[in-house]
Amino acid sequence: MKIFFLDQSGKPGGAELCLIDIAKPYQDNCLVGLFADGSFKNLLEENQIPVEILTNNQIQVRKESNLAQGLGSITQLLPLIQKVAKIARNYDLIYANTQKALVVGALASFISRRPLVYHLHDILSPAHFSKTNRMIAVNLANKFASLIIANSLASKDAFIAAGGNPKLTEVVYNGFDSQLYQIDPFETNTLRDNLEITDKFVVGHFSRLSPWKGQHILIEALVKSPPQVIILLVGDALFGEKDYVDKLHQQVAKLGLENRVKFLGFRDDIPQLMAACNLIAHTSTAPEPFGRVIVEAMLSAKPVIAAKAGGAVELIEPGIDGFLVTPGEPEELAQVITSCVENPDTTNQLAISAKQNASKRFDVSIINQQIAKLLQQFSSN
Repeated sequence: MKIFFLDQSGKPGGAELCLIDIAKPYQDNCLVGLFADGSFKNLLEENQIPVEILTNNQIQVRKESNLAQGLGSITQLLPLIQKVAKIARNYDLIYANTQKALVVGALASFISRRPLVYHLHDILSPAHFSKTNRMIAVNLANKFASLIIANSLASKDAFIAAGGNPKLTEVVYNGFDSQLYQIDPFETNTLRDNLEITDKFVVGHFSRLSPWKGQHILIEALVKSPPQVIILLVGDALFGEKDYVDKLHQQVAKLGLENRVKFLGFRDDIPQLMAACNLIAHTSTAPEPFGRVIVEAMLSAKPVIAAKAGGAVELIEPGIDGFLVTPGEPEELAQVITSCVENPDTTNQLAISAKQNASKRFDVSIINQQIAKLLQQFSSN
């Protein structure tokens, strides 16, 4: 089967990392078309996945765009749509991996007469998207998509609540290679030494720095946590959120936590950094569509605390393989962190159980088999 994948981003986020795993089995018969250049292209090339930058023009529409802006973007996108349609005629299907890719892919699908698959990595709710963007996504998916793959029940339910067709929608979780999270203890100890955290209880937070990702909640919880607890913030601003980063630094300074919070920025050694942590925190204040970091923490055999909303509640069974806390409640978060510090044996046993469960539920080979079975209906062979 020949697949033409589309993605709007030049930077690797959760949807893009998922796309790498999906595209790998088709690397000899696929092309990934990107709407922006950047490090994601490099990652695809490192994985021997063919990739092409389809446009150098920034698409002037955002999640909060109104109807006029949404309609205006269609005119801007016409050359890109025509280009995608021309390329698509050499493939069996178009696989749109993001919402802007859906807009382009839907119209290109109509022109090229190629089926469209839409991989839904978002919760289409007012917390994340404007009414216009939700309407465009749902209407285009309903009219042009032959299949919609949702990355969680939460994403599927929100899509249906927004008017999406449930008959087109299947849930397939993200897949992971558990071997990537098997880190040599010597490497872990060396990293802890280099970061000067050898004698600390380290809570890691892995996400872009954004208000809805809730790094400020974790910093506030740190005030009420035991003194040996420190935070590693791994990630940086992506989408014009530099002001939030400045506020985080101001918050740390105001609370006198300069020696207990480390800003590490973007890193490409995530499994190694997770291995160096004692605990992983997920603190999103709005429902997370899936929550890759949660599964990564589980595969790293690290206890994980997650905000009880969205896809997170599908990943963790409280007291069995992790903890769920009320979103936006730093005191509750601090209580769980303190409990983990004070009860290491119980917490570590929970982390071991989490690793075993995640290795079975989210194994990339099993997930890819599920996707391949869904895509087989579009094969021209």
